Amino acid sequence: MSDEEREFLAMQLEQDLLKLYGSPILTIEQLQRVLNYRSVAAVKQAIQRQTLPVHIFELPNRRGRFALVRDVCKFLASQACARED
Repeated sequence: MSDEEREFLAMQLEQDLLKLYGSPILTIEQLQRVLNYRSVAAVKQAIQRQTLPVHIFELPNRRGRFALVRDVCKFLASQACARED
């Protein structure tokens, strides 16, 4: 898959996730579903072990951690491309 195709796939995924969740930011619960982790606890463990494949951040005056839809989509598209090579 070319870089152009990967970018197109990432854009499609981003549009789908934005439509599904209505926000450019995903919570840990949403991230668990999108990345197909077994549970929220598994995501938290990946964060603690620093093995979660996307950047996680905190927001001031908000509980929990978050990830950008764009980062998640770029990761998923790159993984899809890596599997085809």
